[in-house]
Amino acid sequence: MTNKEIVAKFYDEVFNAWDTSKLDEYMLPTYKQHNPTVEDGRDGFARFCERFFAAHPKMEIVHMVEEGDLVMVFFKCTVDFGVNKVCDIYRMENGMLAEHWDVVQHLDPDQVPVNDNGQF
Repeated sequence: MTNKEIVAKFYDEVFNAWDTSKLDEYMLPTYKQHNPTVEDGRDGFARFCERFFAAHPKMEIVHMVEEGDLVMVFFKCTVDFGVNKVCDIYRMENGMLAEHWDVVQHLDPDQVPVNDNGQF
């Protein structure tokens, strides 16, 4: 299985299923987090998910790119309070998530676009 396929499966089985029981299968215990609101490690990620899953997230992957040990996921994240445009970047190690960076844009439903290109 490629790193990209592993990350796609992680999104299905963890994020979209709202289930952290399989973190041992996907994430190194030394998982390093670059989002300042999420703790390092599997346990830190699980604590983040407790809060995050309460907003009933649904991830719709738009693009995925794999280059070497890095996987980039660009997706639409719909939660109870709105829609976010997100780019996650993972560094993989031995087929497992080792490190994470993200960029999140909260979409304003009242914003009038100046083009017809769409957000995604």
